[in-house]
Amino acid sequence: MTAIIEEKHLHFFKHLLNDRVQAGTAIDAHYASDHTEDFVFYPAVVVKPETTAEVSSIMRYCYENDLIVTPSGARTGLSGGALANHGGVLLSLERMNKIIRIDELNHQVITEPGVVTEELQNAVKAVGLFYPPDPASKGSCFIGGNIAENSGGPKAVKYGVTKDWVLNLEVVLPNGEVLWTGANVIKNATGYNLTQLIIGSEGTLAVVTKIVLRLIPHPVHTVLLLIPFRNGVEACEAVGKIFMAGIIPSGLEYMDRDAIIFTTPYVDDAPDLLKDDHDAHLLIELDGFNMDILMQESEKIMELAEQFDIDEILFAETEAQKESLWRLRRKIGECVKTHSTYKEEDTVVPRYELPQLLKKVKELERKYGFKSVCYGHAGDGNLHVNIIRDQLSEDAWNNQLPEAIRELFTEVVRLGGTISGEHGIGLVQTPYIDLAFSETGLDLMRSIKQVFDPKNLLNPGKVLPQQQS
Repeated sequence: MTAIIEEKHLHFFKHLLNDRVQAGTAIDAHYASDHTEDFVFYPAVVVKPETTAEVSSIMRYCYENDLIVTPSGARTGLSGGALANHGGVLLSLERMNKIIRIDELNHQVITEPGVVTEELQNAVKAVGLFYPPDPASKGSCFIGGNIAENSGGPKAVKYGVTKDWVLNLEVVLPNGEVLWTGANVIKNATGYNLTQLIIGSEGTLAVVTKIVLRLIPHPVHTVLLLIPFRNGVEACEAVGKIFMAGIIPSGLEYMDRDAIIFTTPYVDDAPDLLKDDHDAHLLIELDGFNMDILMQESEKIMELAEQFDIDEILFAETEAQKESLWRLRRKIGECVKTHSTYKEEDTVVPRYELPQLLKKVKELERKYGFKSVCYGHAGDGNLHVNIIRDQLSEDAWNNQLPEAIRELFTEVVRLGGTISGEHGIGLVQTPYIDLAFSETGLDLMRSIKQVFDPKNLLNPGKVLPQQQS
């Protein structure tokens, strides 16, 4: 395989796509990075197809000429999966941005991969339907990227993640062949589940060009509570109590003190949440079709919370208040990034083990001398641990911190969890994937990669480490 783009290759791409090609110094800087730390990798050429046929032609040509291809969407990822770290061809799907059809009768939508997730949600909501997965970057990320990473978000606690809503995919294989992976039906027991194999494969097996999603009726009511805790571990303990009471929120988010401190200045209408003795907050949303039931569940949650050391509970009374609180939560990631160089670890454990995970994070802070900002989807055990560089030395950041991360992930796996809940493995987490899988499991995945991509041209070096000699 090669990352070198010769003049004859550029001639082919420009003949096929006209002005939808960028090469060399003409490549816009935003194609060289995503939201992963401070990585910058320039591809040799950026190509922007608009149809499945064009994608197929590009992939067939690259396969025949042994050219490396990195699929790319909105580049909002946090694991480096869409970075062209080997150079070569960056296949940007931004022009494939049409919602093809909303099927109101069957509660389905067919879409291209370059549609912004929130725009898709708004389009189906306009006809009374609901696509629940809502990553924090939903206003900028593409639905195709959500497929690649199996994205989650706050509503995963009640509605599941991306994989739970995909019925069928049109994909282009590395050799340019096009196929549909399944059927547009809810039940399908026909052969191996290729659809689910592609979801979460981070662009290493095939390029997704069309997506069929199932939908449900849109809930008509929401209730939102904000509960301040004087102890973060107690906040995590309260999460399990809520579910044990038979209540399933549509969102249950954890925000530690520093997460709110870092984010509030960037949210114009942010409420004054923090008091000196607040250690963490839980943001809890309920949704449904019967307001009386939602109010009863809210009262039960407040009763359960009062068993812990909490301050006054905020009940969001207006839509503006709800939007303000959610805006605060969704902006934490980008606000932490503006504060300092950081590494974000996407840990996930069984829900009831969340207090133990938080205790381990605090233990590692003391042991290795770093500062962390913790927030995330407490309702499904998915805690984002942002490690802030601040005053850490070059040696500590580059050499000691990987030891701390490995120790953190070792505990995560011991607790029954794994090393990524929704951000994926991509480029940055491959050194730790041996903690999540045995060598037998990794060999099986390498074999699957070999079947799809025998030349190892499609997003090489992502997800799987090199085989041990």
